Formats: sequence, C-alpha cells, structure tokens
Amino acid sequence: MRFAGYAALFGIPDAANDTIVSGAFARTLRQRRDPIPLYWQHRPEQRIGWVETASEDHRGLRVVARIDNPDSRACAMLARRSVCGLSFGYRARKFHRRDGGRSLEDIDLFEISLVTTPLQHGARVHLIE
Repeated sequence: MRFAGYAALFGIPDAANDTIVSGAFARTLRQRRDPIPLYWQHRPEQRIGWVETASEDHRGLRVVARIDNPDSRACAMLARRSVCGLSFGYRARKFHRRDGGRSLEDIDLFEISLVTTPLQHGARVHLIE
C-alpha cells in the first residue's frame, strides 16, 4: 500500500508549541543517502515500510511512502482511516526559543511514522493507493 501526506506543516504551532520554519528540512533531505524508514507509532522495532520520496513544498514536508506488508494491521487501519496521522523523529540542529516553544530552523530527520495522534493536527495522510 502506498500513501502520500504531510509529516510536518510550516508555520503552524504543534501541541508542544514548536513551529517549523520553511526550509528546516532542506539540509537533511539534501545530505541524506539512506532511505527514510517508516515506523508504526515511532517504534523503531516496528518498521512497516519506507519513505519513497520526501520533499518540502510551500505547505510542509510532503512524503510518499509504502507499507511493506499489504496484509498488515497498519494497512487495514489506514484503509479504514482509523489511523491517518503522520509524524517524524528528529533532532533540532538550529532553533530559537519563543513564546513557550521553539522556532525550528534546521532539523535532522531520522524517521517518518504513521501515528494515531500527530503533534500537528493537520499532519495527515491525504491520498491512499
């Protein structure tokens, strides 16, 4: 099963009051040589697939990913839309503190996860093939 969606949105504070600046993923996407793993709920021991493409556009970090096992629980839940949130594992390389949160300017991207409740409410799968 393939899907597309946004793992991060620019300029919109998340539940931790962090805001991602446009261009924050540019360096890590340019330098990355290995495929980005797709995890279930941020659990590295539950890799469910791989990210085929990840890029920044005007809205945020757009990803196209594939779940390896079409008979998996993840595929079934995504097909029913009972899980459709996206999130990402990262380290902030450059940020500024502001208003009880951070403005994230340079991010090391480690993984993308299919999650029940994303930190950014709008970070969701928008297309399933």
